[in-house]
Amino acid sequence: MQVFSLLRSIPKHATSRGARAVGVIALAAVLAACASSNRRAPVEDRSTGRAPSATAAAVPAEPASAPPGAENAGKPGYYTVKPGDTMIRIGLETGQNWRDIVRWNNMDNANVIEVGQVLRVLPPGVDANGVATKPVGSTRVDARPLDAPRPTVAASAASAVTATTAPGPTTAAASSPTPAPAASTAAREEEDVTWSWPASGPVLAGFDEARNKGVAIGGKAGDPVLAAADGRVVYAGSGLRGYGNLVIVKHNGTFLTAYAHNQTLLVKEDQPVKRGQKIAEMGSTDAQRVQLHFEIRKQGKPVDPTRLLPPR
Repeated sequence: MQVFSLLRSIPKHATSRGARAVGVIALAAVLAACASSNRRAPVEDRSTGRAPSATAAAVPAEPASAPPGAENAGKPGYYTVKPGDTMIRIGLETGQNWRDIVRWNNMDNANVIEVGQVLRVLPPGVDANGVATKPVGSTRVDARPLDAPRPTVAASAASAVTATTAPGPTTAAASSPTPAPAASTAAREEEDVTWSWPASGPVLAGFDEARNKGVAIGGKAGDPVLAAADGRVVYAGSGLRGYGNLVIVKHNGTFLTAYAHNQTLLVKEDQPVKRGQKIAEMGSTDAQRVQLHFEIRKQGKPVDPTRLLPPR
């Protein structure tokens, strides 16, 4: 439309060559302006989510650091921390005193553990079978100088007798006693424990490894709760969810017992107790009714208490 208006603006009587030249120049300028106005503006393509600059380098993400002790995950004698774990629960699950586990792992704060962290749950120098792993000492050989005087016949005979009676390194290694298997150790410790019932009430719920890791014994609030065997208290408190006021007694390297939902605790940690000693009073903490939840753990694994307790 601008072109036609410009053409009309040229006087019809402008027949001179100069006037026509001016008109042609003006027409060219208008056409150039139209062409520049129709050119598209550059559009940034954001559909791929790429940075606008082709030279911008992506910053690599720092690799996540592995939890402490991750190199020992899955090895015998080690425990991998799960969601919801506390040191008290780990001690119960592994059959150890939680304070020992803290010491074996050189932990500064027992309340600071993370999921995936791997903890040693056996004493250093002891393998998964409970056998000490000490290196065999080498036999010392005394060297004699070349210019030393030769031994007498009597001395040679004495040396011969000593040589025949003193075993060499190979004989010593062969004749060293074979460590007892873990099963034999556990069986011996099982025989060493004399059990008794921790309460006199009726059994309200039996053992079920999936739903009930012990037995529930009924009674009245304040009824005595007794130690089921000789041992040492490794925990007394209420820090384990679902157990209320709890006492845990360790009897040997194989067995520990747990006494839950108590009204009152009468012992403290590291206190030795005797079978039949009153250690708590029955209650209903973290439970719907008055009861004693009683567990026996063999190397950390729950077992049916009625198989070890004497018949009533």
